[in-house]
Amino acid sequence: MRLLLYRSDGATGPWLADLARHLPQAEYVTWVAGETPPPCDYAVVWGPPPAMLPALAEVRAVFLMGAGADAVLKHGDALPRQVPVVRLGDAGMGVQMGEYVAHAVLRYFRRFDDYADQAAVGEWRPLELHERATFTVGVLGAGVLGRRVLDCLRPFGFPLQAWSRSPKALDGVQSFSGEAGLDAFLRSSRVIVCVLPLTEATANLLNRANLGKLPAGAYVINVARGGHLAEADLLTYIQSGHIAGATLDVFRNEPLPAQHPFWQEPRITITPHIAAMTLRAESARQIAGKIGQLERGEAIADVIDRELGY
Repeated sequence: MRLLLYRSDGATGPWLADLARHLPQAEYVTWVAGETPPPCDYAVVWGPPPAMLPALAEVRAVFLMGAGADAVLKHGDALPRQVPVVRLGDAGMGVQMGEYVAHAVLRYFRRFDDYADQAAVGEWRPLELHERATFTVGVLGAGVLGRRVLDCLRPFGFPLQAWSRSPKALDGVQSFSGEAGLDAFLRSSRVIVCVLPLTEATANLLNRANLGKLPAGAYVINVARGGHLAEADLLTYIQSGHIAGATLDVFRNEPLPAQHPFWQEPRITITPHIAAMTLRAESARQIAGKIGQLERGEAIADVIDRELGY
């Protein structure tokens, strides 16, 4: 068995070492631009360039080193559809995502940013509490990560709701779905959390029209992809006061350029794409397990539906 490895940051060595612990019998090849690799059975990649697609077209399956598929699916049919693309399952990312979102929600709910502003000028003044019964948190996306986020928010007693492409039945969560349900979902969400996959249908979903449907004083959290958010529109709404602020972990251009206006807006909290970091050892174990299943002729989970984009 031969595995083809590639990462856009060049850091394939640690992945090779972790995979080899589980698949010691395999031969490992690192893809190098301008070179033609020997025939490989599987590929394990992150952010493959167009020049790598001919090599990927020859393998039995392409495994991603992360949960998102947009960096591969953007190539369209240049990667033949008969080659399965397999994303990571949870692999330890769900609990991280839940922690991140819970922290951001609670910081806004308990007004810690306001208290930080007061502390900076030596002001001692208790602030009025938000009303918990009307502090509805809406999660865009009800897949594995979206459900983990909802689970982490349950203990705090906020009204919870979720929006997804198709209807979902989630205990204690009001469910909205499809285009018909998006308007009501947005208008009733005091905090909105985006954990959607980035597809043609979800790109720019958080645009001027949809952000304007949020209630006055709403808060935006994006831990999915920068392509979901119309950045200029969010900035306009924050500066007008319609949206109270935002916590953003993902951006259209990463690293976020030094001249980007988000850096100068104190009501926007910025983190460097760390809401759910890939746990390499766990991810390698999961990928190796799925390769073992394929070798035994078994079906595997997390194969991406090219039509849906996730």
